[in-house]
Amino acid sequence: MKYKLLGKSGLRVSELALGSATFGEDWGFGSSKEESKRVFDTFVDAGGNFIDTANKYNDGTSESFLGEFIPSEREKLVLSTKYSLSTSNDNVNSNGNHRKNMVYSLEQSLKRLKTDYVDMLFVHIWDFVTPAEEIMRGLDDLVRSGKVLYVGISDSPAWLVSRANTLAELRGWSQFIGVQTEYSLINRDSEREIIPMAKNLDIGVLAWSPIGGGILTGKYDKNNIDATDSKRVERNRKINRITDRNFVIADEVKRISEETGYTCSQIALNWVRQRGGIIPIIGARTDAQLRENLSCLKFELSSEFMNRLNEVSKIELGFPYDFANNDLIKKLIYGETFSSICFDK
Repeated sequence: MKYKLLGKSGLRVSELALGSATFGEDWGFGSSKEESKRVFDTFVDAGGNFIDTANKYNDGTSESFLGEFIPSEREKLVLSTKYSLSTSNDNVNSNGNHRKNMVYSLEQSLKRLKTDYVDMLFVHIWDFVTPAEEIMRGLDDLVRSGKVLYVGISDSPAWLVSRANTLAELRGWSQFIGVQTEYSLINRDSEREIIPMAKNLDIGVLAWSPIGGGILTGKYDKNNIDATDSKRVERNRKINRITDRNFVIADEVKRISEETGYTCSQIALNWVRQRGGIIPIIGARTDAQLRENLSCLKFELSSEFMNRLNEVSKIELGFPYDFANNDLIKKLIYGETFSSICFDK
């Protein structure tokens, strides 16, 4: 295991993060406490130090399990949690990004995690209601209190993240050093705005669902899809992952798996790892699954395989990016000088 500096900070995090949404069985899927502990131990023994959870995961059970697992390893771990999602159906203030929910959610997370502080607190998703000033000042107050060391954001538009960080920079508040986004061979949407924004503002990128919710594991059969894990299939249908395009991508992953001898999951994870320093968040319901995923660290994909995967999964960036990349438009912008300019600084 190697380590990376996360964004514009000196924080060292492992090149893979452990996602703990599978810790607990309250949602009808996931892992028992015993299996969750085995997964946790295997990750830490492999040198992993970055643990990702959220107050909503398995209705708090994920954090409660971690609260029992981490005491002896606390100072070695970079422990992150999130807030924003609803934790009570009949309490209008038990959701959203506002200060009241922020403070209450963190206090409850600290109790479940049995710790005085978290290394990172992520805004789980932008609620499009709370002013950016309230969010960033509230997060900065938590950092100044010592209950949070760093802040990050997940599942939010790039323009909002960049505005919030600029606001924080101008006012001397804590800035986001990490952004979480869905990113895999079957979902490259973040290449349009989120990843370029993060690169330019020096915000670390963490990719959740890097194996496409299981679509890229090689276990899905297009012609007999319902014979696999029915709960996961139903969830993937609801979020539009069961598509002909995604099966074409999965088939190419299978071909490369057969050619290399590595598993489909390892191929999919390494494609993400090799896309410019992005940190995959790996989740596993069993210790065996985690060990398989960790083995992706033993090799890298060749340029040939990367090119094949890039091609089969490519997306249109849309306006204005595809427009500006058109040869006619390039000539209008640069005249005859484009080929003579070195754009690498």
